[in-house]
Amino acid sequence: MLKMVDVYSGSPRSFATQAETDITMVKATQGTGYVNPFCDTDYQAAKKAGKLLGIYHYAGGSNPEKEAEYFYKNVRNYIGEAVPAIDWEAYQNASWGNSNWTRRFVDKFHSLSGVWPLIYTGQASLAQVANCANDCGLWVAWYASMNWNSWTLPDVNFSVSPWPTYTIWQFTGGDMDRNVVNTTKEGWLKLAKPNVDGRPSSQPAPSEAGPRPEVKKWTDDFGDTWYSEKGTFVTGGAINLRCGAKTSSKLIAQLSAGTEVKYDAYSRHDGYVWIRQPRLNGYGYLVCRAGNEAWGTFK
Repeated sequence: MLKMVDVYSGSPRSFATQAETDITMVKATQGTGYVNPFCDTDYQAAKKAGKLLGIYHYAGGSNPEKEAEYFYKNVRNYIGEAVPAIDWEAYQNASWGNSNWTRRFVDKFHSLSGVWPLIYTGQASLAQVANCANDCGLWVAWYASMNWNSWTLPDVNFSVSPWPTYTIWQFTGGDMDRNVVNTTKEGWLKLAKPNVDGRPSSQPAPSEAGPRPEVKKWTDDFGDTWYSEKGTFVTGGAINLRCGAKTSSKLIAQLSAGTEVKYDAYSRHDGYVWIRQPRLNGYGYLVCRAGNEAWGTFK
């Protein structure tokens, strides 16, 4: 497998050229009005460093054909060299829950470029993009732990049905977005070319399973799944601490940048990754990650 890091405007610029990675995936656009100001900076630095390349669009949830056109307009000079992807998640996505949005986006992008983009989403959201499985490869986010800060893969299995296997697995989202890619250098370059299908071949399919056996798992009153884990999160900016793991929950305090928060559990839902802080009179909850962007680091 190849190692890939994905980067956006808030990432350290050094992430794009790390010696231990094979591929750099760069955020290019979002919606129909945002272009990452560091997209070409990171792209060209990675290319000069000999990295394989990828570029992605973050779904804003407006008209999918217009967003596909906007993405294509801003990345057309990379087509044929970089593998494209569409990032589908709840945060800042007005069409979250619409199971036909990505289908329309990929069809339009393919008509413009000849390339089927990969689809990024969380493992729990596969049903929303399942109708793309016959054409597009899968870039799935599934974390065994929020403080897994190494390139050693967790010893876990999980379902990616209806895909037979993932093309990319994002397995860390704390200090860095680490990904493994289920193909060879030649296979990656093929995925970037027009008029090819987006699926890797001859790869083992993950089996149906849950998180590591020693991890306690439960569902809260809102129907959100939580996993036990003890760690320390360091805020990268001002972050709200709330009485519940919802953006509508009552505010306890606003934590300043550099605050260390000891937590005992995490949950990925509604486009965010939440962590739970034990307190004298219960718990506090805060976001450590929104969409594909980390809001701090883990110790």
